Amino acid sequence: MFRKILNSPYFIWALLALPSVPMVLALTNDAAGPGGKPATEFLLHPTGEFSARFLIICMILTPMRMLFPASGFWRWMMKRRRYFGVAAFAYAAVHTVLYLVDLGSLQAIMGDALKLGIWTGWLAFFIFVPLAATSNNLSVRRMGPAWKRLQRWVYPAAVLTLAHWIFVHNNLGPALVHFLPLAGLETYRIYRNMKRHTPAAA
Repeated sequence: MFRKILNSPYFIWALLALPSVPMVLALTNDAAGPGGKPATEFLLHPTGEFSARFLIICMILTPMRMLFPASGFWRWMMKRRRYFGVAAFAYAAVHTVLYLVDLGSLQAIMGDALKLGIWTGWLAFFIFVPLAATSNNLSVRRMGPAWKRLQRWVYPAAVLTLAHWIFVHNNLGPALVHFLPLAGLETYRIYRNMKRHTPAAA
């Protein structure tokens, strides 16, 4: 019974939706944040942060499977990688909507658009859209090898997300705490792949 619940897609979606529960309650109650900020403003950071976290989880799965090939946990996670990718997009979409509502006018949005911390976020979001839209079995079958090529755009999206986080908050620390482990694991993955494709010396 426990295994059946654990493998249920409804359980996975419920787990991924958990961080949104206090956010939804804050919005529905119109709760004020620190300094009396409106809910739309103080929820910008947590929605963006959880989007980045789920993106990072999605991206570390391949190198973690390389590190621990016998681990049942990482095998289980790999089979559910697309859930985390779609969740990352969902939180990013909510983050974007809250940002638009908080600014409140097209003039304010356009005035912000050329700031480094803003256009990097927009570009990352636009990359996420086709990645999330094709995260299903039908797209995998219809697109064939092109599906993997498209999904590799997650790497520039991750770099843009990091730049967005750093330059919006003008603070390296929290962003690097999240992204440095990813960078280390991706370096390991690249090293392993290069080693595997390098002919052994005679």
